[in-house]
Amino acid sequence: MFFKNANLYTQDFRFHLGGFQVENGRFAQVLPQEIPADAVDLEGAYVIPGLVDVHNHGNSGKDFSDGDYEGLKTMAAYLGSCGVTSFAPASMTLPYEVLAKAFATARQLKDEAPQGCARLMGIQMEGPFFSEKKKGAQNGAYLRNPDFEAFRALEEGCGGLVRIVDVAPELPGSVEFIQKAKELCTVSVAHTDASYDEAKAAFDAGATHVTHLYNAMPGIHHRKPGVIPAAAENEAVRAELICDGLHVHPASVRFAFRAFGPERMVLISDALRCCGMPDGEYELGGQQVFLSGGVARLADGTIAGSATNLFDCMVKAISFGIAPEDAVRAATWNPACAIGAQEEIGSIAEGKLADFVVCGPDFARKEVYIGGVRI
Repeated sequence: MFFKNANLYTQDFRFHLGGFQVENGRFAQVLPQEIPADAVDLEGAYVIPGLVDVHNHGNSGKDFSDGDYEGLKTMAAYLGSCGVTSFAPASMTLPYEVLAKAFATARQLKDEAPQGCARLMGIQMEGPFFSEKKKGAQNGAYLRNPDFEAFRALEEGCGGLVRIVDVAPELPGSVEFIQKAKELCTVSVAHTDASYDEAKAAFDAGATHVTHLYNAMPGIHHRKPGVIPAAAENEAVRAELICDGLHVHPASVRFAFRAFGPERMVLISDALRCCGMPDGEYELGGQQVFLSGGVARLADGTIAGSATNLFDCMVKAISFGIAPEDAVRAATWNPACAIGAQEEIGSIAEGKLADFVVCGPDFARKEVYIGGVRI
């Protein structure tokens, strides 16, 4: 099938007016010289790659950590409908046996790949190797020091699907853990009270990612710079950002894109089971979460994850003054690279999976295609 008259976002991270072909679920030609007259006319619509959310706990009343396959499938269907065509669900700080059960459902969804659902491309293991001081909405009862053998057992148990593992650099054994875990997946600094020197040691050891920048870590101080400057000055490090308009001020969003550059920013949702649901009481890692007016908080007032999908976060970033080309990159190509999936997803290029979203000029979502099939 051919499409024509599209403002197509291609691998140079720019929009080009032209057409493309989808064949057997993949992009066959991109911006070809000749397009059949009967090609689908997109009438100037913007076409972007399907979004990739590498930090998503849940939606529709379901949570990845529930360990329920049908619930995970429901999550994937909702994401697909939102234009998030690939994802890496994030776990919580919970007992290892609970994580193992959840990870098994991820493997099942990866293997079965139900039609119309977002593709499961990995797992982000968020916890339990975190600081008590910066645990945020994580359950302190299950915090642990870095344990590579426990991590490896979980990673092997799900067939190597863990693509990001989180760790607080100030914990005992963190550097050794990073040096070993980096051989298996991306290592991310998260939920940490680390000093600049501790964070730098983690990045020097091989950590290349920061989980939800600004949140659950010290702010920037001119005499105590902490994690954020240590990450920004290391060109190998990408940084996640929750751009729901609640977790991070618009000026701080713009500052992050300038400090890291658009090539190193990864937009995420950090969505909870309350995403797509009405105000009320929900659960997160064994704790109560109260959703009110779009804000999810623990009983003590601590802001938890978001109630927003990644597509809306991308549009919000654009409204904050981030160039559309940079916001799209941060929601597609960059996260695909963070989980090592860039050969299959994250951009519109010949041979890649034909996952794409057709948008209006204001990036309002019009149509979503997964494997070349409209959902």
